[in-house]
Amino acid sequence: MRKQHIFIYFISILFTISANSQEKLDTVKTKESYGIRIGLDISKPITSYLDDNTNGYEFVGDIRIFKNYYAAVELGFSNKTTIEDYLNFTTKGSYFKAGFNYNAYKNWKGMNNEIYIGLRYGLSFFNQTLNSYTPHV
Repeated sequence: MRKQHIFIYFISILFTISANSQEKLDTVKTKESYGIRIGLDISKPITSYLDDNTNGYEFVGDIRIFKNYYAAVELGFSNKTTIEDYLNFTTKGSYFKAGFNYNAYKNWKGMNNEIYIGLRYGLSFFNQTLNSYTPHV
């Protein structure tokens, strides 16, 4: 009788081990998006609103290339009149910046937050016009 109880005990242990090993993991795969993102730098319109002698806008855009790497482009123009004691001049022009961003933030599934490090190459075309000049004598 005792041998029968020991045999049943070992058989029940085998069934519990095999039952645990046959469980499948329940996972859901999520597809990550790789879309184009465009925006406006809000500091330029705010500065234009607060300072009558400054006007400018900057448009930004990027596209995700790899998991944490983005190609980035920025286009903008600026118009600023500077008034000094003996000098008054206006600076006008546009600029273009291109480069990449690296997202250093580790997101949870389904999140798209960014803390990024980036590098840009810039090209600008500005000219200055002298509005008035008073010699200091």
